[in-house]
Amino acid sequence: MKLMLALTTCLSGVFVFSSVQSAFADDLSPSQSARKAAPSSVPVKKASAKRTVAQPVEATTSESVVVLGAGAARETQTVSRRAIQEMTPGTSPFKTLSKLPGVMFTSSDPLGSYEWSQQIVIRGFDQSRLGFTMDGIPLGNLAYGNDNGLSIGRALETENNGPSTLTQGAGALGVAASNDLGGALQFTSVDPTKKFGVDVAGTIGSASTWRTFARINSGELKGGGRFYVSYNHQDANKWKGDGVQVQDQANAKYIQPFGEHVKLTVYGDWSKRKENDYQDLSLAQISKYGYNLDNITGNYALAKQIATAYQTGTAFPSSVQDQDTVYYNAAGLREDAMGYGRLDFDITSRLKGFVTGYGHTNTGEGAWITPYLATPAALGGSPLTTRTTEYDIHRAGFIGGLSYKIANHTIDWGFWFENNNFEQARRFYPLQDSGSPSSIHWYQGNSFYTQWQSTFNTKTYQVHLGDTWQIMPALKLTYGFKSLIVDNSARALSGNLMGTPTGTTYPSGSLSASNGFLPQIGANYRINQHNEIFADFARNMAAFDSAQTSGPFSTTTAGFEVLQKKLKPEMSNTEELGYRFHNHTFQASVTGYYVEFQNRLLAVTQGVGIQGNASVLSNVGGVTARGVDVAANWKFARNWSLFASYAFNNSLYDNNVYADGVVSARIKGKHTVGMPSNLANVELGYDDGAIWGNVLMQFQDKRYYTYTNDASVPANAIFNLNVGYRFQSQNWFLRGMDAQINVTNLFNKRYVATVGSNGFVNSDPSGTFQTLQAGAPRMVFFTIRKHFD
Repeated sequence: MKLMLALTTCLSGVFVFSSVQSAFADDLSPSQSARKAAPSSVPVKKASAKRTVAQPVEATTSESVVVLGAGAARETQTVSRRAIQEMTPGTSPFKTLSKLPGVMFTSSDPLGSYEWSQQIVIRGFDQSRLGFTMDGIPLGNLAYGNDNGLSIGRALETENNGPSTLTQGAGALGVAASNDLGGALQFTSVDPTKKFGVDVAGTIGSASTWRTFARINSGELKGGGRFYVSYNHQDANKWKGDGVQVQDQANAKYIQPFGEHVKLTVYGDWSKRKENDYQDLSLAQISKYGYNLDNITGNYALAKQIATAYQTGTAFPSSVQDQDTVYYNAAGLREDAMGYGRLDFDITSRLKGFVTGYGHTNTGEGAWITPYLATPAALGGSPLTTRTTEYDIHRAGFIGGLSYKIANHTIDWGFWFENNNFEQARRFYPLQDSGSPSSIHWYQGNSFYTQWQSTFNTKTYQVHLGDTWQIMPALKLTYGFKSLIVDNSARALSGNLMGTPTGTTYPSGSLSASNGFLPQIGANYRINQHNEIFADFARNMAAFDSAQTSGPFSTTTAGFEVLQKKLKPEMSNTEELGYRFHNHTFQASVTGYYVEFQNRLLAVTQGVGIQGNASVLSNVGGVTARGVDVAANWKFARNWSLFASYAFNNSLYDNNVYADGVVSARIKGKHTVGMPSNLANVELGYDDGAIWGNVLMQFQDKRYYTYTNDASVPANAIFNLNVGYRFQSQNWFLRGMDAQINVTNLFNKRYVATVGSNGFVNSDPSGTFQTLQAGAPRMVFFTIRKHFD
């Protein structure tokens, strides 16, 4: 059966372009939270109970690839489930969202799922200053060593993704995020279907990639409940060097109605991920060794020679320059369990509400084989040790809200509370001088040196109140405010070396970020059936990070004592003015924005990343950003469409960095790190119901990785190709089957994908700071899916 969207022009005038859903996704309807996340003017039809043969696109309508937020009072776009499913299974949804205006997403692996290199920047704000939710559940700041959440790839299998909504300027008042200075991304999971069905899929491809997936939908049970359970295993070699990237994951979702007015939704997720890292590179290394330079995991003897040369001051092997040219190995390990229960209820025809309880636990390690510390002779005697950063998250929270309609007003009230306990430690584990260590496994219980360890508690309290006032049929006003309080506390514990205490080097203490009035106001005016304008203003605050590797607690005790006296939470004021056009063949939007970013906390990395030194933090004042986002979607011929987006961003630091009253870094007027001034995307698509395909070009302007802008990586343009076929036959074997081929980096461009993997520095005139990740070369993947009724 086909997932359908009505082809209609409603009050806001939105037009949803037609395209045909993959047979694999036919039985999946967006969850209620998905429908809430999408623009309210986009009606959604329920899936029909009977599977039909796919029809030509003019005859059969389906969900749009991109909906440009018609009727909304701020810039917003929703990317359909179909757009996500057209990518290689296992691909991060961020990669699909990266074609939207103002969004820059990079990763050094072809699927965008390798977390160490994941980088998303929107209008100059990186992921630590953006909000992320899944079915309304907070995912945290999505930093690599996340202290308050998990990545979307570990929270939800890509096959179970529903529509994803991006709000570039500021998230809605009720978004459960304490750091959404620059916008919010809201992901959704699909609902179980009312019809029994089994979906299976397999993917093979470059770098020995293989992925298997299976999902069982129960169909409607006695009593009206329904559920699905799914599981996938993904295994791939690195595209260069030696190592693997492996993930096992399971999802389950259950929906139970209680009469006509109450519904219970329960969701559970488990994920275990193990991934060997790619080498962080510098411009000088790329120039000398090329993009394929990587960890030497298969050559333990050479790694020991390098470490011995560094520790004894003797000559390095001729193939390397110093101890940081290559490392033996590095890896990331994460195991998560997350779940929620949500109760939706209609108290009256005017009053509706919901309440959600959720929990999340995480155990994680970032492992690095380091030449900077040798294993004691009594424990193995290798000149190398395994250095880990270890994580342990236990968080629980509640979210709730009420919506009341009266006259021309819809009043919304809601709350969010979360209690998060986080533990973090830096430990060293022994290695034997003989033999080769395992390339990737959990290190537990036999560390000989704990450099530091800390426990953190973060309590978040948020309430909001807002109103949507339909002043007249063509004019809508939204306004309201939220209040946010986040209390952070840290307790640094003494480290120890082989049982002997070594003292504490990191700070203990508490911080609080609070603001009782964070207002938002926006208006949408429909000029006529095809044209509308909108404007909005939002003020937001970001809470402090509670971690030893980011935020105020990542500096030295002395540095924290200085900061604590004058530290203020980061704030942003965002203003937008936009225009949208839509008819039956064309939709477009143009948005201009002005952002003031206040009390920016700047972190400067000290030394190379593997050393793990405390960063130097400073309140560097403000950043001012001005820019324009443009997007257009054109159905220019039968079965053919063209999507294009362009973004110009001019984000500049307002102040120099001072230390003891003296300028330590002249960054005033310099561009913010990591964000290109120009981004462009062009996608040509074809879909006749059976054959479909698209080719996407993504352009990124040059990006700086130093605050003084004396070092940057050049611009790049990358092409990706996706093609597929939906079998139309009623034959039992072919019915419900489809196949697709995905080619990433079609023209095999060599380029720098991620900048800032090891942070940013004030200056790098010699190009030796290792904080760059090389982009993957051309890679090809083949997927076949089958749905059983």
